[in-house]
Amino acid sequence: MASKIKITFLGTADSIPSRNRNHISILLSYNKENILIDCGEGTQRQLRKANLNPCKVNKILITHWHGDHVLGLPGLLSTLALSGYEKKLEIYGPRGIKKKIESMLEVYRFHLDYPIIIKEISTGVFLDEEEFSLSCEKMDHGMPCLGYSFVRKNYLRVDKEKLKRFSLKSGPQLKQLKEGKDIVVGGKKYSHKDLTFEEKIIKISFILDTKFNERIIPFVKDSDLLVSEATYSQDLKKEADEHLHLTVLDAAEIAKKANAKKLLLVHVSSRYLKDMKCFLNEAKEVFKESYLPRDLDFFVLE
Repeated sequence: MASKIKITFLGTADSIPSRNRNHISILLSYNKENILIDCGEGTQRQLRKANLNPCKVNKILITHWHGDHVLGLPGLLSTLALSGYEKKLEIYGPRGIKKKIESMLEVYRFHLDYPIIIKEISTGVFLDEEEFSLSCEKMDHGMPCLGYSFVRKNYLRVDKEKLKRFSLKSGPQLKQLKEGKDIVVGGKKYSHKDLTFEEKIIKISFILDTKFNERIIPFVKDSDLLVSEATYSQDLKKEADEHLHLTVLDAAEIAKKANAKKLLLVHVSSRYLKDMKCFLNEAKEVFKESYLPRDLDFFVLE
């Protein structure tokens, strides 16, 4: 059975939250990885509402240092300290983020007894694990700003249920199976084809604040899920450009040109809350597989 990837939308609002929409924050869960993309004000309460344990978060990806994307960070870090957090917390973000977080920790003094590793990144793959990779690309938002992509790699995975069925225990043979080799246990030969399955590549991209730029489409190309900001409708294209944001039509055209499978629109201005259907239809006219997730909605891919 393939490993599931779960995307939980903790917050979907723009810079001003509403009664039903929190500041932007998204959690990607995959095996033991719980990767938080941005941490707007109220993120830790949203985690509780979604019945998710904040202490399971082990990586945080910051797109940029605007308040609606980071004001929840000091509260979350403090809660982890008070909850006996024992992991190594990795925080990634654009140029300058290390100094900003260190200054934040100086302002909000609390007993920090777990390691925080802060890494400044700029473009390309910045984390390459056996089962997945994380990459980033520069965006245009008037300050250092990044988009992110998560890719589950294509590889052979051992089917633990079938191991049990054949009364086989974990051991050195697992490496042989992952390499596509048959194994011999107790004098009996087992085919790797009977004990493994192939996980397909899954790509999920996050473009949370930026004006349109030519780097976006190649970066998010062939995404299974493209999570994109869409702050304005197309009739406010001038305002979108002035404030360095995408319109809903920009997001739909990016999804179409990038051959994405699904487009999830977030960071939508509160001015559209009374007629979200009309706003969504503007995207669907260009890219049919467009959706407007609400806070605490989640998507599962496998």
